[in-house]
Amino acid sequence: MPEHRSVSRRTLMVGMATLSTTALLSRPARATPLVPTPGQTEGPFYPTSLPADVDHDLVRVHGAAAQALGTVAHIGGRILDRAGRPVSGAVVEIWQCDAQGIYRHPRAPGHDRFDGNFQGYGRAAVASDGAYRFRTIKPVPYPGRTPHIHYAVIVPGTGRFVTQMYVAGEPLNARDGLLNAIRDPQARRSVIIPLTAADGLEAGAVQGTFDIVLDL
Repeated sequence: MPEHRSVSRRTLMVGMATLSTTALLSRPARATPLVPTPGQTEGPFYPTSLPADVDHDLVRVHGAAAQALGTVAHIGGRILDRAGRPVSGAVVEIWQCDAQGIYRHPRAPGHDRFDGNFQGYGRAAVASDGAYRFRTIKPVPYPGRTPHIHYAVIVPGTGRFVTQMYVAGEPLNARDGLLNAIRDPQARRSVIIPLTAADGLEAGAVQGTFDIVLDL
């Protein structure tokens, strides 16, 4: 009998060790944190005053007879923290030049020729899942810069984060000083977004997804 109890105890100890090892192996590994989106300059052309129409559709200005010049672009994505969780309560702003390369700003070259049918600036609240969307135009180059869209994300109690979105395949990307100032290749790639045909949304339009990861 004593020998039998000893064998049972040893078997039980081995079994417990096996169960413990199995539990460790089956436990999901900690997810790798996402790479934060690199910050970029606000630039000299953030609006000095906001247009009367500041919604998410920059192509159609309220009261205008026509829509903006240029190729319509549907840009959306999510605002996330480093763990991949949505940042609810945030507000996203974008601003960019019109299809002629002119900003809606009094110091912008040629500002008197700015396309009055283009809003130039938009703002959207982030949904509970972190999603946002804009209807704007495909960005175009202007002297000294590759095509880009300026972004600002305002998170209550945290502050304001500014970056820029670039377009994949643009030849000027290789020479743009601000884009190439992002030394980390992975971070630099995160702000270069492919634009593809969006015929399912709007004939002749393009679409892209730009997720922004905040260092939270």
